[in-house]
Amino acid sequence: MEDHGEEVVLYWRPMCTYCMKLRFSLLFTRLRHRKVNIWKDPDAAAFVRSVANGFETVPTVTVAGRPMVNPSRRELLDAVKTYAPHLLKGAGE
Repeated sequence: MEDHGEEVVLYWRPMCTYCMKLRFSLLFTRLRHRKVNIWKDPDAAAFVRSVANGFETVPTVTVAGRPMVNPSRRELLDAVKTYAPHLLKGAGE
């Protein structure tokens, strides 16, 4: 998987209620993030398996390259504050 530097990447799949919940909650922030559907990207699915004990557990999110498996909105925003605070400028909580 390529290095995504300072960005936030949300790995998801259709019909995943946990993904929908996190994606919906992020609508109320200005946190810029990129969404990757693991059912359409085999490399992304392999990456998720590599950080989730062999499972395709989603949502999996990377913050400045650091993986988080099934994080809450709060856990995700806390990680952004710690590892990529510049991405929160103007983002509401």
